[in-house]
Amino acid sequence: MNPLKRQLYEIIFEADTKAGKRFDIFLILLILLSIVIVMVESDDTILPNHTGWLVMAEWMVTIIFTFEYFLRIWIVEKPRKYIFSFFGIIDLLAILPTYLGLLVGGTQMLIVVRALRLVRIFRVLKLTRYVKEASDLWTALVTSRNKIGVFLFVVLILVTILGTVMYIVENPYNEGFRSIPRSLYWAIVTLTTVGYGDIAPVTVLGKFIAGFIMITGYAILAVPTGIVTSELVKESRKPVNTRVCPSCLEEGHDNEAAYCKYCGESLE
Repeated sequence: MNPLKRQLYEIIFEADTKAGKRFDIFLILLILLSIVIVMVESDDTILPNHTGWLVMAEWMVTIIFTFEYFLRIWIVEKPRKYIFSFFGIIDLLAILPTYLGLLVGGTQMLIVVRALRLVRIFRVLKLTRYVKEASDLWTALVTSRNKIGVFLFVVLILVTILGTVMYIVENPYNEGFRSIPRSLYWAIVTLTTVGYGDIAPVTVLGKFIAGFIMITGYAILAVPTGIVTSELVKESRKPVNTRVCPSCLEEGHDNEAAYCKYCGESLE
């Protein structure tokens, strides 16, 4: 990597230097500005006489993001790795709708153009690369996926049993529980403590079972929270840095690491 690319790489992909932090802050402010523009454009009553300024501001933001996107492709050693990565796709989605709007003509296609422009809200996902807590949360969810999967499987079994029981108890006296699928729907709504109230038991036994399900719902909600929280605590104890491998673009390297633990490329 030549010196210019190396310097730009440290600014754009890392945040350990003052220049890198300033670049990240600039991008965050630009992303927030673009989101505000999209929201204001969706309501014609907010700035009815300034739509031209909004269009101009949107194009300025799009041009800056376009320049950033192609600059990232030019800097990295393996452009395809970045282009087809999660953030590469998000960066593309952040700029693509504005240009697609130029290619779609005809008054009958205005609705399609508006739908394409709404995809610009994907810019909010660009914020996740600058927030370490978001990365920690994602890692915690991935790490605890097996436990959460088992938890959801147990919940499905519980809902099936309780819904079937309520069908047996309430069906002869309550039109709301006329089938097992409707009873399962009621059990899900009750167990998750949503409580729409569109279906309610009328028998004494049915009300007793419903009360049991409601109390169980509060207890169940604490299980996935505890699983994810324990993983978040583990992640928060790991050393924090913003080093990104220039070859594979992976993060999460130890502070003292000299080589990437994913592809073996030098991190110097």
